[in-house]
Amino acid sequence: MPRVVWKGAIAFGLVHVPVALYPASTANRLDLDLLDRRDFAPVGYQRINKRTGEQVSPSDIVKGYQYEDGQYVVVTDEDFREANVEATQTVEIVGFVSQDDIPPYYFDTPYYLEPGRRGEKGYALLRETMRATRRVALALVVIRSRQHLAAVIPVGAVLLMNTLRFADEIRSVDELKLPDESLKKLGVTARELEMAERLVEDMVEDWAPEQYRDTYRDDLMARIEAKIESGRTHVLAETPAKEPAEAGAEVVDLMALLKRSLEGRSPRRAGGKARSENEEEGAGADEDSARRPSRSAGRKSAASGASARKPVPPGRSTGAGKTASRNPAGEPGKDGGGRAAGETRRRRA
Repeated sequence: MPRVVWKGAIAFGLVHVPVALYPASTANRLDLDLLDRRDFAPVGYQRINKRTGEQVSPSDIVKGYQYEDGQYVVVTDEDFREANVEATQTVEIVGFVSQDDIPPYYFDTPYYLEPGRRGEKGYALLRETMRATRRVALALVVIRSRQHLAAVIPVGAVLLMNTLRFADEIRSVDELKLPDESLKKLGVTARELEMAERLVEDMVEDWAPEQYRDTYRDDLMARIEAKIESGRTHVLAETPAKEPAEAGAEVVDLMALLKRSLEGRSPRRAGGKARSENEEEGAGADEDSARRPSRSAGRKSAASGASARKPVPPGRSTGAGKTASRNPAGEPGKDGGGRAAGETRRRRA
């Protein structure tokens, strides 16, 4: 179950329906690390003070608005919370439109709305009313310190909230060189139009999105697995051990070393959240991670790719026949070659 993005209420006139907001989509991207080609050590990210060149601790990073060249106003978490308290707590419905009235390029990110405690009745009432009137709701909502225009749409038993782009975020097509809408002026014949329409009719099918998948990712995973099987992998070179200090050397200030080691490190976060979120909070454990042995990108990507692979519907080619033929049933716990995951790890070790 994905984590809750936001909690608040749908404001429908004087009716308030408590709801929780959940992400309705996920991105199946390959998890690739940046490596130093000389020793294949991970390359970390650092927050650097552009004036001094020194690394900045996450606790010292604030957000600022530049109102003049070199002049800033610090914007705090309290400023975000107090800017418009009501807006940050409600999906405020401002009107209803036909879904066909919203151009497709306005749609941005989908979310699921789940009713909160004692909100089931109002939730169902709003859902069934929109379904009966064939309307969708236009709403305003603040998510992560930014206000969005959104469309609330009944889809089966759930209310789907899809954020929309504002009109000033849509670029004009006036600068594009587009063909005239008159086919006659372009020299398109009636016969050509008839043949094109017949082709479209021949290609009409039922909407079944599960039959499509990212075949490029499958092909790339097949290449990664082929490199692993042929032994074209790289292991992080061990850092040479330091010479022990000679007797009578200068006494080390252990407390100062511990303090310096802790500076710039962010607390370990539970739940295995994505790297992008750690970066957003200014994670600063780069020097430590560069010394710590790490699996290569190929190994990690192959493991994640094998676990995410789904069975391919009959009659559809994914373009990654090699990968699919190794494990056509998508058996859990096995890699692309049909071996148990543990066996694969032993071979790679």
